[in-house]
Amino acid sequence: MSHITSLNLSDTDLKLSERQSIAIIGLGSIGGVVAGLLCNANRHDVIACVRTPISKIVVEHTDQTIEAPITALAHPGDVGPVDWVLLCTKVQDIPSITPWLQKLCTSRTRVAVLQNGIGHVDRLTPLVEGATIVPVVVYYNGERFAVDRVRIRHAGQYDLAVQDNLDGHDFAALLSGTPLSILLAEDFDTVAWRKLLLNAIANPISALTMQRQVVFRRDDIKTLCLSVLNEAIAVAQAAGVNLFPEDAEKTISTLLTYSPELGTSMYFDRIAGRPLEMDSITGAIVALGEKYQVPTPANTTMLTLLRASMSEPGSSNGLKT
Repeated sequence: MSHITSLNLSDTDLKLSERQSIAIIGLGSIGGVVAGLLCNANRHDVIACVRTPISKIVVEHTDQTIEAPITALAHPGDVGPVDWVLLCTKVQDIPSITPWLQKLCTSRTRVAVLQNGIGHVDRLTPLVEGATIVPVVVYYNGERFAVDRVRIRHAGQYDLAVQDNLDGHDFAALLSGTPLSILLAEDFDTVAWRKLLLNAIANPISALTMQRQVVFRRDDIKTLCLSVLNEAIAVAQAAGVNLFPEDAEKTISTLLTYSPELGTSMYFDRIAGRPLEMDSITGAIVALGEKYQVPTPANTTMLTLLRASMSEPGSSNGLKT
């Protein structure tokens, strides 16, 4: 089992990092939450890179609603290099936000990638001007109600997870003063794959059925989930990841701890007619299955149905708001 350390960033004994410059690309359900909490903490200089500028961000939390002013810019030409970039768009939006990365990044920048899927380092390395990429696993459930209003629900023991190394610790310190808890994992690849297992069933099935997580209370859906998960675990094992057959049942048990009223990111995108992030979740499993010659019929069928159900992409530049 990998060594795991947890940090609750609201603890008063956590050493605060020095004030730094942070650019958040995308204010959707993930980016809007972290932007609002960072602006409310007011420990760093935060800008948001968006399509439509706003002057404030509202975050509905468990026991309170916060409203914080925010500097939001709509043109890459208006920004310069920063200490940290928090990349919060979907994977499929990366080509359209590359101009932001080119302006914001230098070799001294660190890019925290708050996206679903795996393979972020390989995908982004050619685009970030020599910056260091810090993959982040997101556990909290975010929901966006308006361009300047989001809600966070804590969906597990932790809100975010990073590698237990210097960059991971610095990312954790960056978020000190916010109500987000962070997991520092020595075996980050396994942690990332466990989240991918959750996404591999929760996102496609909720999007295809157009139902929130209540759909996973059905026995026939559980049978489908087991088929998808068993294939994904076999692919992960072929790639050298520490997953085991019992992780399939564990993943379903974890999913059933979430409130049935919660929606997934792919569910919300399907409802709104936005492109689906299927290639970075189901597509990643299918592609690695082909690479390692592991059959993935259930995931391949899911991917085919997702592609058939996807609305025509709009003219979005990849930024949420």
